[in-house]
Amino acid sequence: MHYLRDVDPEIEASVKNEANRARGGLELIPSENFTSLAVMQVMGSVFTNKYSEGYPGKRYYGGNEFVDVAETLAIERAKKLFNAEHVNVQPLSGSPANQAVFFALLNLGDTYMGMDLACGGHLTHGCPVNFSGKHYKCIPYGVDKETELLDYDAIKKQAIKSKPKLILSGLTAYPRELDFDAFQEIAEEVGAYHFADIAHIAGIVAAGLHPNPVEVCDVVSTTTHKTLRGPRGAMIMCKEEDRLRDIHHPDSKKNLAQLIDSAVFPGLQGGPHDHVNAAKAVAFHEALQPEYKVYASQILKNAKALADELMSQGLRLVTDGTENHLMVVDVWEKGITGKDAQNLLDEVGIFLNKNTIPFDERSPFNPSGVRLGTPALTTRGMKESEMKEVGSLMARALLKKDDKTALAKVKEGVSELCSQFPLYPELPDGYFKQ
Repeated sequence: MHYLRDVDPEIEASVKNEANRARGGLELIPSENFTSLAVMQVMGSVFTNKYSEGYPGKRYYGGNEFVDVAETLAIERAKKLFNAEHVNVQPLSGSPANQAVFFALLNLGDTYMGMDLACGGHLTHGCPVNFSGKHYKCIPYGVDKETELLDYDAIKKQAIKSKPKLILSGLTAYPRELDFDAFQEIAEEVGAYHFADIAHIAGIVAAGLHPNPVEVCDVVSTTTHKTLRGPRGAMIMCKEEDRLRDIHHPDSKKNLAQLIDSAVFPGLQGGPHDHVNAAKAVAFHEALQPEYKVYASQILKNAKALADELMSQGLRLVTDGTENHLMVVDVWEKGITGKDAQNLLDEVGIFLNKNTIPFDERSPFNPSGVRLGTPALTTRGMKESEMKEVGSLMARALLKKDDKTALAKVKEGVSELCSQFPLYPELPDGYFKQ
């Protein structure tokens, strides 16, 4: 860190403070994880200096022979990991990736279907304040009010009625397995593209622990930094051929892969982030190793153990449990808002995020629930017994929110648990000390 210390000690202090925050707390935000040191090393490599508009072998600038090697490795490894026909690793993040898919397949104002934000969808699945809601006509689908589960028969009826050009399957706060085959059947019946956003579940899909939409969908997007445990970024996977070209793009000479690639560049982005793409290649290599499947399996075991403990402590979980890496807790049932719960737990070193629950009557800025997941704690080596302890600490904090003595003990418990599972133990102590 001495380079940074000499140039900008204020930023160095910020880096160390963040490292200590993460090391000393329980990271339960399901969209966060801890990359390997190898991934971080590539992120800070000389690849950050290069400009590489275009694709491997077809760059606008010279001097890209080694960038081409790194990006091609990322592409080929992603293909192997997800059994994909075509992969574009250049999207800078999840939302731009989704925007590129919309740009490739839809015209402004076209109708599509996406999951309602309050029911577990993402901003880019049709939220009115997002590009997906402003520039396109979204017909949102939700969950059953009693079970809080997706009703595929109801979604089918909705699709037949609204005749969307695209159906978006995916989640950001839906704690159950998605039936991509059911979505595909609906899409085929109404002549729509099927676009799956697996940003959250990509890691468990890659490990073979969740049905793989890449094998059935037209297009699939994902971030690379959640359960995949890679750098912050995204990618798009798709079929080579466009099964609906004669219907939706009769005048186009491009196949589906070409539509996607041209939407990313030059449609939306200029030069890719070569250091990030190289880091994606490293993360995909790690995910192809046998131990990664063990890790992904532990994420699911930990999520179930944590969910069971929270419910045993008297907290209500949306859908009464989880089948993936995340869960949503209805804290308003206990008289505390999601925002207050998030702030309270921050104070004791438990990090999660406020979140709406299905049919929430509260504002998204201060909703009825909180969302949490197990990827990051699993990376630290915690297992089911630790998840039981985490659930107990979290429940005690929420249920005794006005008891300062109890909260102090929870904070001590968090600190003790974290000390048993040090984050980045390979790094020297000087990395964390001011």
